[in-house]
Amino acid sequence: MRQTIKEKLPFLPDQPGCYLMKNEAGDIIYVGKAKSLKNRVRSYFTGSHDAKTQRLVSEIADFEYIVTGSPIEALILECNLIKKHRPRYNVMLKDDKSYPYIRLTKERHPRLEVTRRVRKDGSKYFGPYPNAGAAQQTKKLLDKLYPLRKCKTLPKRVCLYYHLGQCLAPCEYPVDPRQYEEMTAQIVRFLNGGYQEVQRDLRRKMEEAAESLDFERAKEYRDLIRHIETIMEKQTITFQDHVDRDVFGYAHDKGWMCVQVFFVRQGKLIERDVSIFPHYNEPEEDFLSFVTQFYHDNPALPKEIFLPVEVDPEWLREWLNGVHVHVPQRGLKRKLVEMAQENARIALEERFRLMERDEERTQRAIRQLGEALGIGVPRRIEAFDNSNIQGTDPVSAMVVFLDGKPAKQEYRKFKIRTVDKPDDYETMREVIRRRYTRVLKEDLPLPDLILVDGGRGQMAAARDVLENELGLYIPVGGMVKDDRHRTARLLAGDPPEPVDLPRGSQEFYLLQRIQEEVHRFAVAFHRKTRAKTAFRSKLDDIPGVGEKRKQMLFRHFGSIENMKNATVEEYRKAGIGDKLARTIIQALRQDEESEHDAITQ
Repeated sequence: MRQTIKEKLPFLPDQPGCYLMKNEAGDIIYVGKAKSLKNRVRSYFTGSHDAKTQRLVSEIADFEYIVTGSPIEALILECNLIKKHRPRYNVMLKDDKSYPYIRLTKERHPRLEVTRRVRKDGSKYFGPYPNAGAAQQTKKLLDKLYPLRKCKTLPKRVCLYYHLGQCLAPCEYPVDPRQYEEMTAQIVRFLNGGYQEVQRDLRRKMEEAAESLDFERAKEYRDLIRHIETIMEKQTITFQDHVDRDVFGYAHDKGWMCVQVFFVRQGKLIERDVSIFPHYNEPEEDFLSFVTQFYHDNPALPKEIFLPVEVDPEWLREWLNGVHVHVPQRGLKRKLVEMAQENARIALEERFRLMERDEERTQRAIRQLGEALGIGVPRRIEAFDNSNIQGTDPVSAMVVFLDGKPAKQEYRKFKIRTVDKPDDYETMREVIRRRYTRVLKEDLPLPDLILVDGGRGQMAAARDVLENELGLYIPVGGMVKDDRHRTARLLAGDPPEPVDLPRGSQEFYLLQRIQEEVHRFAVAFHRKTRAKTAFRSKLDDIPGVGEKRKQMLFRHFGSIENMKNATVEEYRKAGIGDKLARTIIQALRQDEESEHDAITQ
């Protein structure tokens, strides 16, 4: 435990509040709430924890806390702090998950749209829908049934929707407001579960069209009826009271939690949502934190929320004013909560089985890669790749794989200092020298295997620095690509020879992942570096011209040539003072004269 933390722990208050855990860089990595800050924060630094929590605790270099007046205030503050800081370890709460709704706008000429943002703007919102596809399907059906306008901005003439009978064309023809009132009332009734009435009306029209031998129109009505049945009748459980409800269930095991949400709309269970995430506090408290985030900034709330038996609903009742938060004790409502709980348990078990299978595959791949190379199990692999365009802005990158998984917090970037022309071998020498000189100096863990993107030349450069300069004897492999820039083979040994890795094996797949990851990381760093230097201009060397003034000058003049030929008065119009304007003009013209002299010499 760090000395800073030891000194602060005895002074923690025995009051509710939020705590913010920070790493060495001062970044907030975890936000939590507590009924007693004293007990909760101390618990992180005493007793034993699972590997996941130990990893979190190992990164904590400091903490701070905020005392609140009550646990409910701590719950709300935690929600806001997570939204603001997006801590890395608050995985389950930072997804900003939002669901699609159908919006009936409150305008002179109303329209329907699918949106994920619910605002208090007078519009009517219906949902949430299980996914965007379901919402879009329902909207398309309503577009065919009710000819509201489709355009966000009214055009000057009628469009295709008018000719299809799906728009009243308010852009060109007057529309009686009562007609809109009638249509919007029918849409509201339809989306609130009254689609049986629409079906009956369509069935009557279909029969009338068939009797009139208008079979094409009858077929259209029949297709609409079937479409309604497909979209609106996918429910499995029905309540007779037509109330909108969200039903929550959760399960937890081995430091992970699964939350299932059942959406009941107009008394019918239409869909569910599943979230699985690691958690670090008491299960009930982390579950309530999840629910708080779930409803954050969302005015389109259901009438009722059902929670499992072991959850205290008081905090949510106080926060979600106007929503009935209930823990059902019997009957169909209790069965629905139990069904959500059981689904959460099954989903979590399935996740563990998948994780165990993936873990087993990864461990087997590491072992077999080590056997193929004739070394031990390479638990720590460090891989390097260089990136440049014809020698400009050369950079290199290193990725680390621990037990077959990327350890992104240990990735490193290198700007090349000593190589000013395209020379991949010398670039590799510099990077290997800088990396492992620092490893030795700071007593950092050495890798079991070093992989370089390239062949014999890159391997020789890396091995020469390691063995002859640093006295390190670490296995080095070369990841060779084919003509399509895909992983082709692995070279190893001295002299380097191809290693027999079956193309369809797990160890070859691991090699591909490492090579693709280090290439991606290097290219991304190079693009970022190049983007910074690409916008350099002659203005960068002029005192008094910073980034903002440079952008302002380019917006006003358009080019360096125009700036060079402009007058002081024109600079004044751009917001530049006379003294600085003269300095800029003089510097640009001197630069031109220097270039001219260089050409003529």
